Amino acid sequence: MGGGVVTPLPARTRTAGAMLLAACAVALAAGCGGGAHVVAGQKVIVLGIDGFDHQLTRDLLAAGRLPNLARLAQQGGFTPLATSTPPLSPVAWSTFITGLDPGAHGIFDFIHREPDTLASFLSTSRTVPPGKILTLGPWQFPLSSGRVELLRGGEAFWEVLEARGIETTIVRMPANFPPSGKATRELSGMGTPDMLGTYGIFTLFSSKPDVFERRDVSGGVIQPIDVIDGVARGTIEGPPHPYRITPTPMAVEFAAHVDASGEAVLIVVGDETRVLEVGEWSSWVPVGLPLLPFQTLPGEVRFLLKSLTPYFELYVSPINLDPYAPALPISTPGYYAAELADAEGRFYTQGMPEDTRARNVEALTADELLAQARLTADETRRQFRYVLDQFRDGLLFYYFGHVDQVSHVMWRSLDPGHPAYTEADARYRAVIGDLYVEMDAVVGQAMAALGPNDLLVVMSDHGFAPWRRAVNVNSWLRDHGYLAVTDARAATAPGLAGVDWTKTRAYAVGLNGVYLNLQGRESKGIVPPAEASRLSAEIAAAMEGTVDPATNTPAITKAFVTAAAFAGRAYPRIEPDIVVGYARGTRVASDSALGIVGPDVFSDNREPWSGDHSMDPAHVPGVLFTSRPLKVPADRLQELAASILAEFGVTGFPKVRSTP
Repeated sequence: MGGGVVTPLPARTRTAGAMLLAACAVALAAGCGGGAHVVAGQKVIVLGIDGFDHQLTRDLLAAGRLPNLARLAQQGGFTPLATSTPPLSPVAWSTFITGLDPGAHGIFDFIHREPDTLASFLSTSRTVPPGKILTLGPWQFPLSSGRVELLRGGEAFWEVLEARGIETTIVRMPANFPPSGKATRELSGMGTPDMLGTYGIFTLFSSKPDVFERRDVSGGVIQPIDVIDGVARGTIEGPPHPYRITPTPMAVEFAAHVDASGEAVLIVVGDETRVLEVGEWSSWVPVGLPLLPFQTLPGEVRFLLKSLTPYFELYVSPINLDPYAPALPISTPGYYAAELADAEGRFYTQGMPEDTRARNVEALTADELLAQARLTADETRRQFRYVLDQFRDGLLFYYFGHVDQVSHVMWRSLDPGHPAYTEADARYRAVIGDLYVEMDAVVGQAMAALGPNDLLVVMSDHGFAPWRRAVNVNSWLRDHGYLAVTDARAATAPGLAGVDWTKTRAYAVGLNGVYLNLQGRESKGIVPPAEASRLSAEIAAAMEGTVDPATNTPAITKAFVTAAAFAGRAYPRIEPDIVVGYARGTRVASDSALGIVGPDVFSDNREPWSGDHSMDPAHVPGVLFTSRPLKVPADRLQELAASILAEFGVTGFPKVRSTP
């Protein structure tokens, strides 16, 4: 999936208050995306398994652990599937959806930067606030509609089928928030925010002595709490109140009553109660954020009681949108999310629910993260059974994301050569392989639903690789004379602070992008447009010659000049000038992705986040299985949507060709 825990996002990816103000300005009921349908006479089922690695799949097939996938390979085929450039999930899935390269669909990373200010923003969606607002003292009320916009360009392949009257069901497709509204049924996936408008902000309440004040960490908040007379009381902060001019967080209070035995707590949130023992996750708890008198904004959370002695520690999940009354559009029709909840229970609406960032800052242990990932996987599999049972004709796409997220934080259990590997990691060695085996069982369920004219496609957006060494690209640019700093100490802060823009010709933002400081694009640009091509080629060539001094091996195996690599050039203001393809085992340093210019170029990666794929795409191919040979073969992710459409007799997709 690419960067849940290390994705360089500010604490508030989008302005949460503006997001909710826009949401409150419109009724979110949505009609069915499709019109009148015809009977296609066949079912095409596409299972998208994020991060399913080609080499690991081959190894498990050889060991006889994936019998259903082995049968699928015999019936139709099994091949590597070349991924996108760069191989980041929102980029890759957008490439699959549209059949276009990033230059044409406009998604280049998890985040983009605004060239005028260098402020970062979420790449896949944005909030457009209401145009007219009535101000009354400390209050503001929308008088016109706001909206949330999907930023992905191009035509989604299921739109082509719907235009021909063929029914489509698209469940959890990444880079599809808000849902396109063009499918018969849709549930948005990766890119769907929590109630704070982020990828997910957890809260850890702790009575440890060193937690004496609120502390923001990557992906969450650590709050002090005390147990007084057997009760711990806390406040879960939501987004800023959308009707208040001065940002004031909406909040929900809870009380945790410690049992006299000291082994359990009774958690009370409004009218909801849950009893938890140490190490136990709660079921979903509906919460209401106070909006107006007698009106609340609904959400939902899960609790994990981490410990009672010697310290009280309680983890609270990000506040998810309530599937029964989501504050933002997450499904087509608008009631489809509630239908799924009615069928199989409440579920994570947050696009990337596995809390890998909490794991990376030790707010969750490995076992706690795995237990949470089990919850998300169980929810997704239960819903899949329901959706599969309801599916009769046309196209079904269904996405599974937990394999990718667990692989990110557990990969070093497969990699004894990792610099952070310890003997404790050895006991988790089977975890990732077991997830593949579980997905094989899901494949078996899909195969059992096929008729003689039907097709099953199992695919992934990219593979996986170890992440052992980190490279600070901004520091590399500094050492090679392309970036200058006025204050070395200030430059160690996020946001490219301390950079001397009068002397800087290139800088890095995000996981794979390098940008020229271009005149007419960047507000302080110094590189003449006539020099852009030559300078990009010069930097790319220098990068491809970079050797990690600690390993004496290449750190970067390919640097793509986007003007040559992308056939589409529809987004010149946000497109990076170079996409860095790191060597297998190497990835951008997290601080570089945040715009930090550190003292060192290279460092060991000692984070739990020990596997990745934001590398040279040649190193991390995905997989493609089919239940019969495709009428139009696909070797690349970018070609697969056209191959799926060909099964329905549709040709000429995409309308705008973008093949490098």
